[in-house]
Amino acid sequence: MIFGFGRADLEQISAAEAISLSAGDSVLVDVREPDEWADGHAPQAVNLPMSQLAERMSELPIERTLLIICQTGQRSQSVSARLDRAGYTVINVVGGMDEWVSAGGVVARSDHDTRDL
Repeated sequence: MIFGFGRADLEQISAAEAISLSAGDSVLVDVREPDEWADGHAPQAVNLPMSQLAERMSELPIERTLLIICQTGQRSQSVSARLDRAGYTVINVVGGMDEWVSAGGVVARSDHDTRDL
């Protein structure tokens, strides 16, 4: 699947698959902005806004698989491509949080990030 960003062969999964994988050793990284995060996010996710990626990329664990999610899957595709080029193992979550909710994923609301990377 190609969204016009990066490699066409980046791994992608459905939100339902991401719900299962995020319960394991993978890290679910939500790249939406803080106001979007506060409106609802997966409780096991960490928030690393796309706008802060350049400054904070080094906080991500290079030894773990990163599941990248946004609202609809567009920003996460772009971030996935960038992280892939930097040597991270990444999987884009197609459909983002919209599909996460549709697939029955749990959503938490908060005004700040309570999980460290």
